[in-house]
Amino acid sequence: MIIDNVRLYDAKEYVELDKVYHLKLGEGKVQEIREGRTQEEGTGVVDGMERVLTPAFHDTHMHFLRYGLMKKELDLRHVSTWEHMKEEIRTYYPQMEEGDWVVGRGLNDGEFTDRTDLLQARDLDDIHLHTYMFFLHQDGHECVVNHKVMDLLKKEEEFKEIPDDFKEKDDNGEWTGRFKDTAVHFIKHHFRKRTMEDAREALESGIPYLLKNGITTIHTDDLNFIGSYSRLWEAYQSLEKEGKLPIRAYLHHYIFKKKHLEDYLDNHPFRTGEGSDRVKVGAVKIFLDGTQRLHTSAMRVPYHDKKETTGNAVYTQNELNDILRLAGSNRMQVAMHAIGDRAVEQAITALEQPEAKTAQLRHRIIHAQTVGEDLLKRLEHLGAVIETQPSFLLTEWDKKEKWVGKDLVPYCDAFKSFNRHHIPFTLSSDLPIGSLNPFEGIFAAVNRTDLKGKPSGGWQPQEKLTVNEAFRGYTSVPTLIELNEMNNHGRLMTGERADFLLLDQHPLEVEKSRLHEIGVVETWFSGEKVFEREAE
Repeated sequence: MIIDNVRLYDAKEYVELDKVYHLKLGEGKVQEIREGRTQEEGTGVVDGMERVLTPAFHDTHMHFLRYGLMKKELDLRHVSTWEHMKEEIRTYYPQMEEGDWVVGRGLNDGEFTDRTDLLQARDLDDIHLHTYMFFLHQDGHECVVNHKVMDLLKKEEEFKEIPDDFKEKDDNGEWTGRFKDTAVHFIKHHFRKRTMEDAREALESGIPYLLKNGITTIHTDDLNFIGSYSRLWEAYQSLEKEGKLPIRAYLHHYIFKKKHLEDYLDNHPFRTGEGSDRVKVGAVKIFLDGTQRLHTSAMRVPYHDKKETTGNAVYTQNELNDILRLAGSNRMQVAMHAIGDRAVEQAITALEQPEAKTAQLRHRIIHAQTVGEDLLKRLEHLGAVIETQPSFLLTEWDKKEKWVGKDLVPYCDAFKSFNRHHIPFTLSSDLPIGSLNPFEGIFAAVNRTDLKGKPSGGWQPQEKLTVNEAFRGYTSVPTLIELNEMNNHGRLMTGERADFLLLDQHPLEVEKSRLHEIGVVETWFSGEKVFEREAE
């Protein structure tokens, strides 16, 4: 197979605008790259029509099973009133039996136009008293449940170990039915268990959307949506065995405490980067703090708009150090959710332990939305990788100063600072919270505005990336954390696996304000075309 008459772009070696090339493919890899048109003819030659050929995208942080499940569970993202929500629930769940679950995702009741207060358990009890009810906020960090679910939680000894700050209470000290962060993860993990068949169906429904957006490698945190790592593994591998998995998936293993990691090590033979050709063990996923919207991310100074709190650290430093040492000694990469600068500092301290083997295992800090000059310097030679989500800026840029204050704003979403300090960082979606489209992430990282161009000139413009820097965040940098992979550099080179895209515009030719309009024409995986855009 020869892909002829294409322009090449990988944000590293190939950045010319006016040269055409042809590539020879074989055995799922790029066998040759030559400048100019091929002299060969026949059915094995594909005319690229001078489109732009790039490496396929890697999304290093998402919740893919959750995304697929949203295709068949009640999606509340379009709901703007309490009355509308009740109507949607009754329509979606017309027949309910004792013990059934009413589940909805994408809730944003803070924006409801027909009430000024947030939903609580007592509100949900008025709909289906005999069912369990669980509604997840659109950012995944907060939920509201009814009293029937709270009755379950009161029986769970492990739930008592979760800090009370993640369990909202009324003036009488009683739970309201609203839970945050680690408490939410517990509810999802312990009570919302799906079958392997449910997971398969959800994954199959989501795969076409990955390919449409040029994504062929994902790192996904799915465990809380199925409850069993073995069942999750079986769902992905069964698709691979049937030839229905045209992607590579790294499956994270969420833990709350050290014992959960010990249990995994005792019961599962594979370590990070091990598995089959397309399904591999990802990282150990842990949450060090919450989110800035809820004032639960751990900060070193009080919140600007809630001065009585600095947020919540889930672990003591010693607890986190123990987890990192155990992971490091067992070839397990760790991915730590850390949004506030205190949580990032805690992560760095744990990663600096020699036993963590950070440079070898490429441990990860997810988000790192607030840092500081001292933290940047400590990260310079650590070997850890930061996972950023630039598309969050599309909706959060105007709230950051309210949360962290004027002095810390320059260190929020500090992409250029990471680059200047030679700290490797990826761009990712956090699907389904952020945008799946990598070009929206690239747009946000380069422009630091919303899609309407606000604020003019970009928010904290000193942190803008170049197009090349942003593009590498979806292609070559992610390969650093994909352990034990051969022929995987996220670049265009001989011997590289043939995962690539054909684009309708060149990223260096299009206006920066229109980067999000670049479209994927074709997606190729292991030398086979797995997506082609319909002709307009």
